[in-house]
Amino acid sequence: MRAISLLISTARNGRLPVDGFVVTLAGVVLAATLLPCRGEGARLFHAAGIMAIASLFFLQGARLSRDAVLNGITHWRLHAAIGATTYVLFPVLGLCLFAAFPHRLPHLLWLGVLFACALPSTVQSSIALTSIARGNVPGAVCAATLSNIAGIVIAPLLFGVMSHLHGHGVDLTGVWLVLLQLLLPFTAGHLLRPWIGGWAERNRAVLSITDRGSILLVVYTAFSAAVVRGIWQQMPPMTLAVLALMMALLLAFVLLVTVIAARTLGFGRSDEVAVVFCGSQKSLVSGVPIAGVLVSAAAIGPVLLPIMLYYPMQLVVCAWMARRYAQVEDTGSLRLTETLVRAYARSGAAPQINGSRRGE
Repeated sequence: MRAISLLISTARNGRLPVDGFVVTLAGVVLAATLLPCRGEGARLFHAAGIMAIASLFFLQGARLSRDAVLNGITHWRLHAAIGATTYVLFPVLGLCLFAAFPHRLPHLLWLGVLFACALPSTVQSSIALTSIARGNVPGAVCAATLSNIAGIVIAPLLFGVMSHLHGHGVDLTGVWLVLLQLLLPFTAGHLLRPWIGGWAERNRAVLSITDRGSILLVVYTAFSAAVVRGIWQQMPPMTLAVLALMMALLLAFVLLVTVIAARTLGFGRSDEVAVVFCGSQKSLVSGVPIAGVLVSAAAIGPVLLPIMLYYPMQLVVCAWMARRYAQVEDTGSLRLTETLVRAYARSGAAPQINGSRRGE
C-alpha cells in the first residue's frame, strides 16, 4: 500500500506520473515505422514479448494486495456503476458509433474501436485522477483493481461477441490462450505473494519500468509487422483524423453519461468523481497483451491504433476535469468558511470569547 500512498501524494500535486510513457510509446511507434523488425528478428521479438507479458502478469499478481480488493468492496452501488460503465456503456456506445458511421473507417479500425470499448479500466491513472479531484480514493482503488482482474476474462469474451455483431468475428477459442498466457501467470503470482509479495512491493519502482518495457516491446513488434504490411500506405491522414474524432466522441459521451448517471443515482460528490474517472479510463497495459493473443499479426497494428489514440486523450481531458473538480471543491469550501465566519460574527460570540480570554 506504500505505492498507492506515493501515487496519491503525487496526484495531490496535480501531476500524473504516466505522461512519459505516452511520449515513449509514440517514440516506439516511430521506431517501428523507421526501423521495423523483420524475418527471424520479428520471430525473436514475438517470443520475447510473450515471455515479457507473462512475467508482467505474474508480477501484477504478486503485487496485488487483498486489502485493496476487500477495502470498500461493500460499496456495491459504486462498483456496479463503474463496472456497468466499463463493460456495458462503452460497448453499447461503440456499437452505436459503428451503426451510425459504418463506412467512415476501415473494418480493422472499427474492430479496434470495439476492442478498446471492451477493455478494463486502468489502475494507476484512475487512482491518480480520483485523488486530484478529491474523490473516493479507496473506492477507486477497489474498483480499478476488480476491473483489471475481471477484464482478463470479460474483455476477450466481450470483444468476441462485439466482433461477431460487427460482422468480422474473432475466434473465441482464443480466450483459452488468454487464460493460459495471462490469467495463469497472474494467479500463480498471487498465490506466491506470501513469499515474494514483500520483494515485489519493495522493488515496485524498478518493476514498473520492466512492466512498461514489456508493453513497449509488444507494441514495437506489433507495429513492425503492420509497417512491413504497409499500414501507413493503407491509412491516409484523413482516416487517422476520423479515427481520432471517433475516439474523442466516445470519450465525451462516456464522461457526459457518467456525470449525469452519478447525479441521477444520488451519489455524493466523492463517489461521482470515482465513477467518472474509473469508468472513463481504458487500460493500454491490459489491451496490448490481450490483442496479442486474440488478433493475428497482420491485424494487430490497426486494432491497437484506437486504444493508442484514446489512451493519451483520456489522460489529458480527465486531468483537466480532475483539476476543475478540485477547484470547485476549494471554492465551495471557501464560501462555506466565509458564511460560517459571518454568521459567527453576527452572533456576537466572538467578542464574548475574546473578552473572557482577556479577563482570564
